[in-house]
Amino acid sequence: MRGLSSQAGRERRWTGLDRLEQRNRPPRSLLVALVLASITFITLDVSGGGSSPLEPVRRAVGEAFGPAEAAADAAVRPFTAVPAWFRSKGDLRDQVRDLEASNAELKSQVELAGFDRNRLEQYDGLTSAAEDLGSALVPARVVAVGSRQSQSFTVTIDAGSESGVGPDMTVVNNDGLVGRVLRVTRSTATVLLIIDPDSTVGGRVGSSMEIGFVTGSGSLTSDAALDLRLVDDASVPARDDTVVTWGSTTGPYAPGVPIGTITEVYSSVREASQRAVVKPFVDFSALDVVGVMVPSGSTSDRAIVEADGSLR
Repeated sequence: MRGLSSQAGRERRWTGLDRLEQRNRPPRSLLVALVLASITFITLDVSGGGSSPLEPVRRAVGEAFGPAEAAADAAVRPFTAVPAWFRSKGDLRDQVRDLEASNAELKSQVELAGFDRNRLEQYDGLTSAAEDLGSALVPARVVAVGSRQSQSFTVTIDAGSESGVGPDMTVVNNDGLVGRVLRVTRSTATVLLIIDPDSTVGGRVGSSMEIGFVTGSGSLTSDAALDLRLVDDASVPARDDTVVTWGSTTGPYAPGVPIGTITEVYSSVREASQRAVVKPFVDFSALDVVGVMVPSGSTSDRAIVEADGSLR
């Protein structure tokens, strides 16, 4: 009997809970009405467009809750903007670093613009020189100047036997005669400059075709001069006359290479001869790009300027 009474108590308790849930649950008809009302409002709002009957309600709600939303956004914004601030600061740091690198590169280009322009002009000048001389040229750069202790005026160029350069070849630049090759290695060559006191070049005066010998003065300054003594002592060279080489195709100096211009003429009563001062066309204090005259078709590890000005 006691067991039956306890079971009946549990059934009454569960039945009471079910009834309580049914009282708290909204009627099904109310849910259906709310759904239909929502659909009706949505349809009216969509079909009405800008003149929707719900627009005044929406405006009123916006005016009521808009200030509260703005205040909440202003209060929260400092906290939500912290990650973006760190990201933007890092981006700005990267941009500043990139701009500084670009600025340094542009500054370097500006500083080297004159140097690159002058070198390009010298390479272009070798093209004209090859056409004027009718000879192929191996372009090279001066990489060293001989020491004064050697008592000789020489330079080292970055072209050697692998470039087709050999001893006793004529060296020029876009202005005129530079010198001749003394000795070579695989990748370099030593050039004796015509301003060396021991250098003697056969020269010819352009207007009279008189021949003589041009010797160096031993100076690297821009106003360095050469001495010209003609074979015919009775011949008097004229000022502003051009002096060119009268060498041979097999000698250390090719013929017809410009040497310089006569600036002064002196007469020696004792020696009964004429001495002329020649200002070289080449500025030996700023020597950079040169060309070594080689036979056309020579093999080389670099591009050769042919006699017609083309590159091979």
